[in-house]
Amino acid sequence: MADVDGRSLLDRMIDRMTVQRAALAWARDAVAGLDGMVLEVGLGKGRTYDHLRTLFPPRDILVFDMWVRVPPELTPDEDRLFVGDFQATLPAAAERFGRCARFAHADFGSTDRDHDAGQAAWLAPLIDTMMLPGGLVLSDRALDRPNWTPVELPVTGRWTYHAWRVAG
Repeated sequence: MADVDGRSLLDRMIDRMTVQRAALAWARDAVAGLDGMVLEVGLGKGRTYDHLRTLFPPRDILVFDMWVRVPPELTPDEDRLFVGDFQATLPAAAERFGRCARFAHADFGSTDRDHDAGQAAWLAPLIDTMMLPGGLVLSDRALDRPNWTPVELPVTGRWTYHAWRVAG
């Protein structure tokens, strides 16, 4: 089943992964030397989490998702894994860790853009409660917070990624 522009699902997946990998490498460099944890909002199949472990050692990575569907070697440590609705797990983590994150990656997009926009509206404030001043947020969907400044990514490709710097 090809997209309207003739690209197959595989082509779109390759585009997405290529841009995502480049954006994550850029983010690593953008927060290098600054203290703080990493948030992975959306564990999915564990690919990005695994990549974040290689990009950000020895930073702690807090991981959030509705369920865990990854093999044991990709399952975060129990005290760093928050399973359930983001609207419950992000506030629980914020209560436990406070403003702790230097970098947040939110990969929650679906094929339903209206659903994604609604989720982005309540997800951004929840992520914001954990972000340190000067932190960086990267997402596959547009998020909006009054204290976040959009950052132009030096990443090009056929998939859109978004970045913001959190005001101090």
